[in-house]
Amino acid sequence: MRQLSDKIFRSTEFRFGEGAISGYLACMLAILSFFGVVAFHFPQYLSTPELRANYDVEILRQVMFYGMVLSGSLGLLNFVRNTNKRLGAVAWLFLIITMMLGGHTVEIGDFPDNTPYIGLDWFILDLLGSTLIFIFIEKLLPHRKEQPILRDDWKTDLHHFFVNHLLVGFVLLVTNHFVHGAFGWAQSDSIKSMIEQMPLVLQVLFIILVADIFQYVTHRLYHEVPFFWRFHAIHHSAKKMDWLAGSRQHFLELIVTRCLVLTPIFILGFSKAVIDIYVIIVGIQAVFNHANVRIKFGWLQYIIVTPQFHHWHHSSDKAAIDRNYAAHFSFLDYLLGTAVKDEKEWPDEYGVVGDYVPDGMVKQQMFPFKSQPK
Repeated sequence: MRQLSDKIFRSTEFRFGEGAISGYLACMLAILSFFGVVAFHFPQYLSTPELRANYDVEILRQVMFYGMVLSGSLGLLNFVRNTNKRLGAVAWLFLIITMMLGGHTVEIGDFPDNTPYIGLDWFILDLLGSTLIFIFIEKLLPHRKEQPILRDDWKTDLHHFFVNHLLVGFVLLVTNHFVHGAFGWAQSDSIKSMIEQMPLVLQVLFIILVADIFQYVTHRLYHEVPFFWRFHAIHHSAKKMDWLAGSRQHFLELIVTRCLVLTPIFILGFSKAVIDIYVIIVGIQAVFNHANVRIKFGWLQYIIVTPQFHHWHHSSDKAAIDRNYAAHFSFLDYLLGTAVKDEKEWPDEYGVVGDYVPDGMVKQQMFPFKSQPK
């Protein structure tokens, strides 16, 4: 499967006029359309309950229809302009299968709302949104201008992105079961009432601060305890930084981190509205801080985590090792003495020192359980 993927997506350089851009866009839209029609057929198992309650099905049908039309048109353009016809062929293959399954016209009847699910809809929406927004920002304000959109190892990170989003339902189920089962007794109505009386802005800032303090402690343990580093090294193994690099993460680390960060949020009793705002901010900041962008933040860089601050955390430069742990508020590292101190504005190299983490999502999931280099 991987050899086939390498043959189809072997080009990593984009040049206007050669047909590669149209081919990649055609493939992405066709594959997402295929996922969409499968989700239409099995919404109870492939859609996220919190999202499906807010869907306008007719709008989704229109988006899917125009996506299929655009994919087909770009696929034909790829045939005309590109000597490598594989991309256009793959796009049309997925389009034909999608149309055979009913395309955008699939009827959605009544279905149970309490079934186990995987977040295929969340994957589709997040990939579309992230691609459109962050690739645009990276090309508009790049840190490393020579870095292509499809840089080395992009397929590994896309696989992580895909699996982590599909299993979001399982992760939330495990997290909620742990938090409610282990710490349900710790909730206090008086503390919850006190937080609810705060202005909304203060509640949002407070929930981010609480989460980041626990994130800081957890993150530092991942770096300074060898056993935990086995799992976290996977996230640091990316040698190029962009919006997709942050998706590289071991599945068990994802579950453990979410449990530890959500526990204080649950105990303090933040409302669902505040938690939803926090989740949105976390999602945007996590992607943005890994992105290949260069933006000046001035004095704000000493308060909030910026791409420059987090790029240093991923650096293999000596000055950056086990530094810049905060995920949201950089002042935590400055207060605790773990901020990077270097005269350079940006790091030179990224990745794990020694480059011993294997490539490939499956190999990386198995890596922590194998013997480690000494």
